[in-house]
Amino acid sequence: MSKLAEFRQLEKHLAEQLQALEALKGDAGLKQEIEFETKLRALLAKYGYSLKDIINLLNPQAGRRAPAVQSQSGARKPRQLKVYKNPESGEVVETKGGNHKTLKEWKEKYGSDTVESWLTK
Repeated sequence: MSKLAEFRQLEKHLAEQLQALEALKGDAGLKQEIEFETKLRALLAKYGYSLKDIINLLNPQAGRRAPAVQSQSGARKPRQLKVYKNPESGEVVETKGGNHKTLKEWKEKYGSDTVESWLTK
């Protein structure tokens, strides 16, 4: 994309965002929320409280993090055994992962799709 096209596109997005901003400025709900926040912050400052203090006061559990939930066994599911049989040599490879030396050699020589078609289990 040329610099000029990029500039015009960004300019268009900026105009759209400015239009959305102007529409929000006239929204009565936004004005009410701004007024509430201003009054709330003034009240908090008057009594020397912060938002965290109020959250802890209203919901003491909110400040604590929930412990991570683990599965019943505490470990991940074991990998399934895969058995590949080379139809040319009759050689059999049993592996639970794709990091097997012979399997890698076969995939390099015959291609990954071909070797995957040799999967017996």
